[in-house]
Amino acid sequence: MASYFRALSSEWLKLSSPVIWLQIILSPALALLIGITQGNSLMPWHVLVALMASMHALLFLPILTGMLGAMVCRYEHSGGGWKQLLVMPISRGAVYFAKFSIVGLILAATQLLFLGAVLVTGLFHGIKEPLPWDMIATSLLGGWAACLPLAALQLAVSTAWSSFAAPLALNVVFTIPNILVANSATYAPYYPWAQPLLAMMPSGEEGFGAFSVPFQTLMPVVIGGFLLFFIAGFIYFQRKEV
Repeated sequence: MASYFRALSSEWLKLSSPVIWLQIILSPALALLIGITQGNSLMPWHVLVALMASMHALLFLPILTGMLGAMVCRYEHSGGGWKQLLVMPISRGAVYFAKFSIVGLILAATQLLFLGAVLVTGLFHGIKEPLPWDMIATSLLGGWAACLPLAALQLAVSTAWSSFAAPLALNVVFTIPNILVANSATYAPYYPWAQPLLAMMPSGEEGFGAFSVPFQTLMPVVIGGFLLFFIAGFIYFQRKEV
């Protein structure tokens, strides 16, 4: 456990650059802009959340997840960083868990900033409807959880590929089809890049969000995808030659 926290502290220092935080703020800031310019005082909270989450979870959140997965491995791929790291008295498991934890924590911070954007937008428009905290919490936590399979996949790819740009480009390539895939109730729940959007759409009267995908169907797929990608990446990293 001590080695895990040492690795976690080291990974945190690597990502303490102001550039990282600017990237984290970008998506909630754009969601705030969308909410202020397209929302109104008569808009219910669940409609406002869906409006603001549409671009946030459709494009920016999956791209940010892939970017973080690539950046936590960037330093190790340059100048023999893996050899220097893995000869230290820290287990490979602790290193891998620490890298994944950092990605998860930053994604959680992004979701909290999105929550702030929603609250500021509601205050700006003077929405009188009481805050449905259960719906908002489900949307935020669901979106965060739906990013974890993608984070596990990107971390596995980033540890395997020495190029920083290649995993990032791959993530962008698979994120762009979200615009089409997210409309399919058949394929979207199984597409990791579309899962954050589906998870953040508030439940409506006729199903889960705009795509009629039940929450009970989505979450088991998310959990299964996370276990598959994380375990596969962890096993590869344990056997990785440096």
